[in-house]
Amino acid sequence: MTARLFAAHSLLPAGWASNVLLEIDPSGTIVAVTPGARADGAARAAGPLIPGMPNVHSHAFQRAMAGLAQSRGAAGRDNFWTWRETMYRFVGRLGPEDAHAIAAQLYVELLKNGYTAVAEFHYVHNAPDGSAYADPAEMSLAHVRAAREAGIGLTLLPTLYAQGGFGAAPLGAAQARFASSPESVLEIVQRARAQAGPDLRVGVAAHSLRAVSPPQLAALVAGISAIDRSAPIHIHAAEQRKEVDGCVAWSGRRPVAWLLEHAAPSARWCLVHCTHLDDAELAGLAAGGAIAGLCPSTEADLGDGVFRLPDFLAAGGHWGIGSDSHVARDPAEELRLLEYAQRLASLERNVTASASRPSVGATLWDAAARGGAQALGRRAGAIAPGCRADLLVLDDVHVDLIGRRDDAILDALVFSGGRGLVRDVMVGGQWVVREGHHPAEGAIAARYRASVAELLA
Repeated sequence: MTARLFAAHSLLPAGWASNVLLEIDPSGTIVAVTPGARADGAARAAGPLIPGMPNVHSHAFQRAMAGLAQSRGAAGRDNFWTWRETMYRFVGRLGPEDAHAIAAQLYVELLKNGYTAVAEFHYVHNAPDGSAYADPAEMSLAHVRAAREAGIGLTLLPTLYAQGGFGAAPLGAAQARFASSPESVLEIVQRARAQAGPDLRVGVAAHSLRAVSPPQLAALVAGISAIDRSAPIHIHAAEQRKEVDGCVAWSGRRPVAWLLEHAAPSARWCLVHCTHLDDAELAGLAAGGAIAGLCPSTEADLGDGVFRLPDFLAAGGHWGIGSDSHVARDPAEELRLLEYAQRLASLERNVTASASRPSVGATLWDAAARGGAQALGRRAGAIAPGCRADLLVLDDVHVDLIGRRDDAILDALVFSGGRGLVRDVMVGGQWVVREGHHPAEGAIAARYRASVAELLA
C-alpha cells in the first residue's frame, strides 16, 4: 500500500516548496511529489523536510578509537603515520561481535545526526592472528547485520589490501588482518549480495595504490564489473604528501594522475580524500565524473591538508562527505568544517556559494547529498520520484531555526553549531528516528559499552 506524507515546507530539486505531498511505494521509493497539495489525511511531517545525507566513507571500527590518539608521541611530531600505529594496536583485538557492536552504535549516531546511508570501506577481513575465518565474509557481514539493526542504508565495500607499500612491499605483521586478494574480496561480494535488500548495495574498494598492485587493481575492477557493471568502486587517493612522494618514486606519476591514466575512474568511482592534487589531476578527476570523497573532520584530525574545493568546483567536479574515522559523526559538522577550511586557506568568506545560489548551507547540503548518493550507488540525495525515501524532518521549534525560511534553514543547520536540529529520520520509507530517538538506542549503546570496555581493558 502506498504511504503518503505531507510537509508544509520541503526542499525539492527546484528549491523550496509549500504544502508538498509525497507518495511512497511499499519498497520505500518515492513515486510522486506534488507541491501545493492538500494533506487529505496524509501523515504530516512535524517540520521542514529535506533529503537525508549519504556518508561516502566509513571505517566503522574506528568509532571506538575516537579520542585515543590525541597524546603527542615521543618522536615529537605526529601525523597520519603515527596515528596509524595506534589504529593497528586497537584493531589487533577486534572480533566479529565487537565489529557488530561498534558499527550498530555508530550507525544509530549517524542516523540521529542526519546521515541516512553509509559506505562501509571495510578491510579487516581476518582473525587477530591473521588466519582466515571459516566464513571469509564474517567481518563484512557483521556490518550488514548492524546496518539492518539500526535501519541505515548500507553500501558495503569489501576492500582489497594486499601489500605493505608501493612496489609490492610485503604486508607488515600488524597488517595480517587485512590480507586479501581480488578473488577473496569478490567472494565476500557474492556472500554479501546473497543478503540483498533494497537498502543494501555491494561494491568494492581498493585500499590505496600503495596497498594493491596494478594487476590486482585491474582484476578487482574487472571482477566486480562482471558481477554488477554499476557497482561502486572506491579507493583512498593522495591523502598525505608522503603517499604522493612514494607514488612518484614508484611510478613517476602522482596517485590520481596514475589512476586517470591506468584506471580511468568514471562516475561509479569515488576517490577518497584527494587532499594533494595538482591542476591536471583536479581537471581530470572532474572530467571523468568520479566523486571526490571528502572527510574534513578526519583530514583535520590527521593533519592531512585541505582539499582545493573552489578549483574543483570551477572544473565541474562532484563531491560527497564522509565521517571516515568518526571523530565527528554529524554531516552539518563536516560541511561546516569543509567551508571553514576554504575560508582559512583563501582569507575569504562564503567561498562555496555562487551568485545563482548565495546560501552556503543550501549549496553544500545539495551538492553533498547528490554526490554522496552517486558514490553509494543509491537512488537518493533528493526528494523526487524514483529516489529512495531517505528524508529528514527538522525541528522547527528548535531555537536555532526560529524565524528561518527556505535556504536560511540550511544555513542554520550547517552553521549554527547546534545539536538536535534533526527531529525525525526516514530511510527507505521507514521511520528509524522519531523525536530525536532511535527505538533500539539503549540496547545498542549497552552492547557497545561492554564491547569497548573489554577491548580497552
